Amino acid sequence: MNITKICCIGAGYVGGPTMSVIAQKCPHITVTIVDINEARIAAWNDSDLTKLPVYEPGLAEVVAEARGRNLFFSTDVDTAIAEADMVFISVNTPTKTYGKGKGMAADLKFIELCARQIAAAATSDKIVVEKSTLPVRTAEALKSILHNTGNGVNFHILSNPEFLAEGTAVQDLHNPDRVLIGGETPEAVNALVDIYATWVPRERVLTTNLWSSELSKLTANAFLAQRVSSINAISELCERTGANVDEVSRAIGTDSRIGSKFLKASVGFGGSCFQKDILNLVYIARSYGLHEVAHYWEQVIIMNDHQKQRFADNIVQTMYNTVSGKKIAFLGWAFKKDTNDTRESAAIYVADSLLDEEANIIVYDPKVSAKQIYADLDYLCTRSPEENRRLVTVIETPYEAIQGAHAIAVLTEWDEFKGYDWKRIKDNMMKPAFVFDGRKLLANNNLSDIGFNYYAIGE
Repeated sequence: MNITKICCIGAGYVGGPTMSVIAQKCPHITVTIVDINEARIAAWNDSDLTKLPVYEPGLAEVVAEARGRNLFFSTDVDTAIAEADMVFISVNTPTKTYGKGKGMAADLKFIELCARQIAAAATSDKIVVEKSTLPVRTAEALKSILHNTGNGVNFHILSNPEFLAEGTAVQDLHNPDRVLIGGETPEAVNALVDIYATWVPRERVLTTNLWSSELSKLTANAFLAQRVSSINAISELCERTGANVDEVSRAIGTDSRIGSKFLKASVGFGGSCFQKDILNLVYIARSYGLHEVAHYWEQVIIMNDHQKQRFADNIVQTMYNTVSGKKIAFLGWAFKKDTNDTRESAAIYVADSLLDEEANIIVYDPKVSAKQIYADLDYLCTRSPEENRRLVTVIETPYEAIQGAHAIAVLTEWDEFKGYDWKRIKDNMMKPAFVFDGRKLLANNNLSDIGFNYYAIGE
């Protein structure tokens, strides 16, 4: 199967970077990314590359190289589907907020809408690739919809889950640990293998059956999140016993059977994948009657929620059991550094808890807009939008945000925070000046020596 044209439905955090790199590395293939969100497509086409809707280090350079050559962004979904040999589905699969499985199961309505649109627009045989993170056996539904169109078109379904870490997505795409492709038709599998093999060593391209590929993505995220919750559980024990979680992490991380990655204690994990995928895994296990399996994985989420809540509680307790009317400066809102993604960010939930205590919150994040911050708080529906705007102020410069603050909470590990003039910051804060480091980012800044009351996770 000779692939000359690719269509990707979905121009978000996965589809945009992934297809941009494919276009960069495969100039012989025309790649068209489509989305019904006109504003998003306009941003991808903007001549000012700082306005791309997804911020990832190195992404602007990739887009600049390929856009207009063999990389295109469009809202004409049907035409792109009709002309493509291979169609990637890279749309959102959020956790359901309604009906059976509410709060756990993946909402697949956008996947089904894509399948039906592909079926309606296709006039020639297609390879359809699941790029979104999906529950195991989703391909069964796709096959059922696509194979019953009655228009004589043949569809081959592949699973090609992404294993990108936001903030290093371009690097991960250029030099992946592995590329996973699941499918039942060898010719279709090999067609996608050949695309990746343009720049990825063949031994790193793994092929499996459809179901193993779908389940592997959920499992990978579950294992990574499990490590975060495990070390966070130990961080609370360290605080009670006088141990230091960084020293414990280093001690166990040197064991080759354990390894050092994902053993950094923090205020908790966020992002679009970890919580959503584990909840999905819990729901699938329960649907098969595997209740012990479900309980095991659900504890990872429970521990993560506990870590965020106890961080907020510690702020209140340390500041004389009240933050009412006090100004708390948040450094960071994104769920991790080097991304503008805020989905499930710990900052949202810490802020919500402190707002319940009537704190005044000032937020500075170098990449997240005020519009997004307010949207995150409004989505919780715990108070009115007017109240959120009254209690939360978003500032575009860090020193202005910190001016007159009673305390600082570090919620994102942006590198720039380490380079601030912390003596100047302390001089312009209310006294005593508190710093609550939810990312253990400032451990080497000697804030206690400057005169801060410094509190870090796991110490």
